[in-house]
Amino acid sequence: MGCMGAVKYTELGAFLRSRRERIRPADVGLPSGPRRRVPGLRREEVAQLAGASVDYYNELERGAGSQPSEQMIAALARALRLSADERDYLYRLADRPVPVQGGAASHVHPGMLDLLGRMTSTPAQVITDLHVTLVQNPLAVALLGDQSGLRGPRASFVHRWFTEPAARELYPEADHAAQSRAFVADLRAAAARRDARDPEAGTMIRTLLGLSPEFAALWADHDVAVRRDDRKRLNHPTLGLIEVNCLNLFSEDGRQRLLWFTPAVGTESAGLLELLAVVGTQEVAPSSTVSPATRTAGRSPRRSG
Repeated sequence: MGCMGAVKYTELGAFLRSRRERIRPADVGLPSGPRRRVPGLRREEVAQLAGASVDYYNELERGAGSQPSEQMIAALARALRLSADERDYLYRLADRPVPVQGGAASHVHPGMLDLLGRMTSTPAQVITDLHVTLVQNPLAVALLGDQSGLRGPRASFVHRWFTEPAARELYPEADHAAQSRAFVADLRAAAARRDARDPEAGTMIRTLLGLSPEFAALWADHDVAVRRDDRKRLNHPTLGLIEVNCLNLFSEDGRQRLLWFTPAVGTESAGLLELLAVVGTQEVAPSSTVSPATRTAGRSPRRSG
């Protein structure tokens, strides 16, 4: 998008530097270390948290280099724990449109990000009420696949569930009908809770009504139920069937959820979840949807879900 030489981009660099210097390493789960000579985070630490190269981030702070993508701005906003107003300001400094709340670049509240960062021993992720994944910890990537590169309608797992057969591989076939009904009932609750002028849910519903007869039939039943606590069986391509409890923490407006997965009592899932850290995010299936600017460092794409 050209070189960043304008005054606004110089201000962008200064703003990034000011936000970096105010954060303590412990705030983002990093060790303080005995020889830290600068306030806040180091440049390489921000780059790691945002999934960027150190050289690229250095150029941004200098007000040089190429215009950052919308995905990179979202990743930097999360890495630097920006407030919603600060995030919007960063988009404007980069000459990028401020994204509509609810999409894949939605702002995640710093408090929810902090809680996610403390969940180091269990799979966890933050999603929207339309099941768009915003950020995952490494264990969630290992369990569910890397979802950071998905954009547009495909960013919603509900959309993929009803339009892409491969999305259903995450669940055993015997559970598909129950999952379909639960997704539709949850979507109806989310659509009713949103502002009537918000087109995102309406567009999604109209699209699915046109593409999926199964969705249309379930939508006609008018079932409504928010998904709160589920017991799920998940197919992992390396470890096999894992039975988990899926727990939810909702934001105040109900538009975001922190999900975390615990082993179901009376199953072998505890040992399988421990193996996730060993299996990691090794690639076991092809994927063409993942961006290189992933939201956590050191992960490879596996499958969407």
